[in-house]
Amino acid sequence: MNDQYEFSGKTVEDAIANGLNQLNLTRDQVDIEVVNKGSRGILGFGSEAAIVRMMPRATSAALTETATVESASETFLADTAVSEEPEEIVLPNKEQVTAESIEDDPLDDEEAYDDDDDDAEITDEELAEMAVDLLAEMVALMGLDAEVTSVWKDPEPGDHERCLQLDIHGDDLGSLIGYRGETLSSVQFLLRLMVNQKIHAWQNIVVDVDNYKAKRAKQLVEMVKRMVAQVVETGRAISLEPMPSNERRIVHLSLRDHPDVYTESSGESDRRKVHIIPRD
Repeated sequence: MNDQYEFSGKTVEDAIANGLNQLNLTRDQVDIEVVNKGSRGILGFGSEAAIVRMMPRATSAALTETATVESASETFLADTAVSEEPEEIVLPNKEQVTAESIEDDPLDDEEAYDDDDDDAEITDEELAEMAVDLLAEMVALMGLDAEVTSVWKDPEPGDHERCLQLDIHGDDLGSLIGYRGETLSSVQFLLRLMVNQKIHAWQNIVVDVDNYKAKRAKQLVEMVKRMVAQVVETGRAISLEPMPSNERRIVHLSLRDHPDVYTESSGESDRRKVHIIPRD
């Protein structure tokens, strides 16, 4: 019985090329069986390597030296000990905001979605349907069972345009939110990027999970009220714990017109925090 070997690659052709190279054989000297065609997934989510099984034909095996086959087998075992990883996604960056400004979420910046092409003509209904389908597929590829709904919302205070809000509903979706909403922010950014690549225009799309953002915003506002009372009573500034930019923005906006205190930010990256400072 002929020996069988399995090889992997990003595509079936890559896997075949890897196998032929390691076995030191040509394509007409082996029988090839496709075990898994592989999948690119969506921006890395759900990606799988292609896998093929190769069986050297009897005439070829007789012409192949035992040492060559053993060497190829050892190389195969060494290569397959390391699992395939999705291709790295390079996402656009944004200039850091100043401490005195009201901060925008870096994942919400329109500049990160600039495109040289003209805006594509698309109706609100078509955009909502496209975004829902993309998000639903992304969530499914993450192994979660959830439903996605959409609604157009008027501008919130501090915003300049309405947004398309997508809500994800289901059980056990904590992993989709992540620590302080970091995973949810990443999902939102990836969805905006995918929509932008399809229609060549930036769209204000907000993704939420079971009303998490509204609940978190309410908690932040209540906490800020307590901190302001303490600052006014003691006359000393208070520094809040580090928080993501979208939450810092909520704090800044809630105290923008306060008569007794003002806010500033300091720090870098995930250590950036808001300071509540008494007015002179």
